Amino acid sequence: MTTHGDPEPDPDSSEPRHERTLGRTLVHKAAVSEVFVTDVRPTAERTVRTAVQLPLVHAYYNDHLQSPATHDALLLLEAGRQAAIAGTHAHMRFDHDTTMIVDRFTFALADLKALVIGPRPGSVLIDTEYIGEPNKAGRYRKGRVAQRYLVGGEPIGEHVMDVLFLRHRENDALRRAQRGTPAPLTSDYEDARPGDDPRRVAPERVGRVHPLNVVLAGEVVDEAGTSAEFTPSFRNRSLFDHVYDHLPAMTLVEGARQLALLSLGAPRTTHTVGIVARFARFAELDDTVRLSTPRPGPPDEEGRVTLPITFHQNGAEIASVTMTMGSLL
Repeated sequence: MTTHGDPEPDPDSSEPRHERTLGRTLVHKAAVSEVFVTDVRPTAERTVRTAVQLPLVHAYYNDHLQSPATHDALLLLEAGRQAAIAGTHAHMRFDHDTTMIVDRFTFALADLKALVIGPRPGSVLIDTEYIGEPNKAGRYRKGRVAQRYLVGGEPIGEHVMDVLFLRHRENDALRRAQRGTPAPLTSDYEDARPGDDPRRVAPERVGRVHPLNVVLAGEVVDEAGTSAEFTPSFRNRSLFDHVYDHLPAMTLVEGARQLALLSLGAPRTTHTVGIVARFARFAELDDTVRLSTPRPGPPDEEGRVTLPITFHQNGAEIASVTMTMGSLL
């Protein structure tokens, strides 16, 4: 970041600090290395300010070919998700078995240059507001989470999520109702080594170095546009930090980004600057997911290109992700 080495706030300050990560259970992670939130403090009845440290070295979030290198937009997206979850437990007093399911979200970066990686880890503050009303029993079942990202006191991005708050048993009941049968788990597929697909797209074509971070295979380019099969490896512990019974939303967003980079054909100079996503159904593990995008149109006056990407499974659209891509120039 351009604000390298921001001084830590005074110990008596109300500002959150960047000294150590929160407990991993507060952000629903299995690995401490996947926790990026370092502090969370209330600022009003339904708002919190969260400190986040962005790593300099990470097997997934720093595995990019773009130059100059910037902190990954999806890292900021994940940091926002963690900040929102931490706030629900630390401040809003949600039970620890409450799951936050994202129905749709918008994410926009206003200043890519503020995210250029320097010699020190990035320091970000995230202001989070929880919008919604409890039911008659006093529980929040759905609502909106609005976030603002700040670097060096200046806003650099915004993130808004429409979410459902479900306890684990409620989520399990929803999954059974949708499928009609028990859902398989990612752990059931360990021996199949998903992701080891000979049709897998070459890493450099989607801005990656390590093949494990490639989630697309079977690319097809025709007059309609570009499409591919979604084939993430369950051995990628950044995408699959723990056992899942579905393909998480963040993995689908990674797939959308890679298809956008594949379609534009300039992975070394193209960055994600905006995302609009809607998730209609869970992406199941036991059926093929395919994603597609039409041929890209011309860039806007700021040199940005927007690509609508749809995900289909078993003949139905399960998600749509619109990626806005740009450059630092």
